[in-house]
Amino acid sequence: MATLDGLPPLRDVIQRFGLDARKALGQNFLLDLNLTQKIARSAGPLDGVTVFEVGPGPGGLTRAILSLGAKKVIAVERDSRCLPALAEIGSYYPDRLEVIEGDALKTDFAALAVEKADGGPVKIIANLPYNVGTQLLINWLMPADGQWPPFWESLTLMFQKEVGLRIVADEEDDHYGRLGVLAGWRTDAHMVFDVPPQAFTPPPKVTSTVVHLTPRQNPLPCDVGKLERVTQAAFGQRRKMLRQSVKSLGGEALLNKVGIDPARRAETLSVDEFVALANSL
Repeated sequence: MATLDGLPPLRDVIQRFGLDARKALGQNFLLDLNLTQKIARSAGPLDGVTVFEVGPGPGGLTRAILSLGAKKVIAVERDSRCLPALAEIGSYYPDRLEVIEGDALKTDFAALAVEKADGGPVKIIANLPYNVGTQLLINWLMPADGQWPPFWESLTLMFQKEVGLRIVADEEDDHYGRLGVLAGWRTDAHMVFDVPPQAFTPPPKVTSTVVHLTPRQNPLPCDVGKLERVTQAAFGQRRKMLRQSVKSLGGEALLNKVGIDPARRAETLSVDEFVALANSL
């Protein structure tokens, strides 16, 4: 039985290629093609866009992205068992799917964008493996070459809901922390919709959420390393007053330099105030 896109149902694909999801790889497969379509649509128009995907697995989201008109999908997959299933999709969409077998954490996506996108727009859409999702996001927010605006137009990513809440959190929010500061400094981020555990095979123990991020073209100037030092110190002892939590960075003298009350706590500072602190180091 074929699906609406003309390819076999994902459950048949998984059975045929023996693709049991492996916890060690952070795998939880999405089998509902209506849901993968919804995720892909959340990224906005895809016509003429080169899309990077991480951890495509049996290719449910890959199929949705291609069916919505993406110029090309560059999929990075660590699990060699998935390659035959992805090759089947590639045959159905000739010259529009390229699969790179490798570790996404070690992949230079910026270099790939230069090589593969021919100067056209790039978006990243992925149901990220839970065990590497946060680190991948930080890599895209804080590129090693310091280039900003980045090579990507937007990120549409699936995380555990707890992580999604941390990404979009503002000051005074219980989930506000280092990730919220870094994401808020360089992007506009919002949660799009939740995905219940039963949508996955196997079902995880937590709800997931799709987060959409677009880069700020002109974020406040700041040294990334200094901002990371300030947020690490401040949120490392988040229940203490700032005079104590940033003591190693200058304590009250540093805070007074930028007019921040030393009795405040980290979760009350705005992104702009963290940037000011970092710039005063």
